[in-house]
Amino acid sequence: MNEKMTSENVAQSLGSGLAGAVALTALHESARRLVADAPRADLLGMRALAKGIRATGHQPPPDDELHTLALAGDIVANSLYYSLVGVGGPRNAWLLGSALGAVAGLGAVALPGPLRLGTEPSARTPATAAMTVGWYLVGGLVAAAVYRLWERTSH
Repeated sequence: MNEKMTSENVAQSLGSGLAGAVALTALHESARRLVADAPRADLLGMRALAKGIRATGHQPPPDDELHTLALAGDIVANSLYYSLVGVGGPRNAWLLGSALGAVAGLGAVALPGPLRLGTEPSARTPATAAMTVGWYLVGGLVAAAVYRLWERTSH
């Protein structure tokens, strides 16, 4: 990256990442209520959070609280991840957004099994796996679009 990182660049990247994360979470939460084979990222988040809490010797909170905490954690983690869309500057935002989304989606399909979180939430059927990858890709593309829009309007 040739341009110097400024607080405006950081804010632009973080804001773009947040937009991508919110779009992804909105897709997951809407579709899980409407589509039978929809991915259940919320369940993966709840399982991961409960596993981490148990590892500290504590009991996880009730499912409704755990769900809220998992969604908040997903938004924070995905915001930071998608904010990487800005590391290559505006010219590379679409490429980076696509790559970030595709890699996250493939990871969301491939990693839950080895992490002992279960494969059903993200890869129950071929349609579930395809939606998982597609929705993470959408998150990356939203982050890229917001980054590019912000870049255009700030100059």
